[in-house]
Amino acid sequence: MSELQPQLDRMQERLEKALATAHDIAALDEVRVAFLGRSGEVTQVRRAIGTLPAGERPTAGRVINETVARMEAALTDAQRRLEMRDFDEALQQSIDVTFPAIKPELGSIHPIRRVMDDIASYFERHGFAIVLGPEAEPDYYNFDALNIPPDHPAREAFDSFYLSDHLLLRPHTSPMQIRTLEAFAPPVAVIVPGKCYRRDAVDARHSFMFHQVEGLLVGEDIHFGHLKGMLIGMCRELFGPESDIRFRPSYFPFTEPSAEVDARCPVCQGSRAQCRMCGGAGWIELGGAGMVHPNVLRNLNYDPEVFSGWAFGFGLERIALRRYDIDDIRRFFENDPEFLRQLS
Repeated sequence: MSELQPQLDRMQERLEKALATAHDIAALDEVRVAFLGRSGEVTQVRRAIGTLPAGERPTAGRVINETVARMEAALTDAQRRLEMRDFDEALQQSIDVTFPAIKPELGSIHPIRRVMDDIASYFERHGFAIVLGPEAEPDYYNFDALNIPPDHPAREAFDSFYLSDHLLLRPHTSPMQIRTLEAFAPPVAVIVPGKCYRRDAVDARHSFMFHQVEGLLVGEDIHFGHLKGMLIGMCRELFGPESDIRFRPSYFPFTEPSAEVDARCPVCQGSRAQCRMCGGAGWIELGGAGMVHPNVLRNLNYDPEVFSGWAFGFGLERIALRRYDIDDIRRFFENDPEFLRQLS
């Protein structure tokens, strides 16, 4: 037994040297047969166990098994190295390193975000600040302070996604009119981009979630002409200098007088009664606008005899429909790479 361990150690050293010189799987198999095969060196050592005293045989068997386990592990490692080498060589032969690489996929700004950025740039050049507000607002900011009391019929169109008895996802960005005038005294000139939520049925022109941009200008001697000039300038910068824009009388509780602002339909130009984009109207509604209602100013302790202002709220998806000649608002949310690639 005293000579068995050194003999096994020398055997393992010779196996490792043989593995180092084996350059293919066939040579590796020859090494395995020579050491671990039926007539290999390990078998010869096992046969010698019978010549040992009975008390030493179990220990000798254990020592041999441990050595065999190490030798088999060394064979497995050597085989793995040879297989990886062969794979790498085959891969190198199959790849033409001079062939042009695959062009990487690059992202781009989403068309809704691009419209938002262009509107923000237009108003920033005219001295407006950009402010953001929470998407969940209490009743007071969504309705009461905007001259929409609980029993007002207009509230029905806005009462949508309540999170509690008095907190809901905002149906418009108009709450920031109140928050801004609470925080800053006139003159105030801001725009407010952001998401809004209403229980609209999803179709080519409506979605329960949409983006809006709010505009607010309050100061002294502000009149409707200022509003009209700013919005026409914005629309013609977005759609082109020859774009047809119209203002038609409307009603909103928080503005008086009020108007809807429309852009000519790019698909049918008013020539198709069944136009999917405009429904045959010939115009696409961009949003509402008007002079800030005196009651809104009074709610904020501003004298409407001294201060006046205008406000508007435009749907960014509606603007993008008109700007990019898209026939369905849902395309902006389907995340079709091919569609987005066309607008990048």
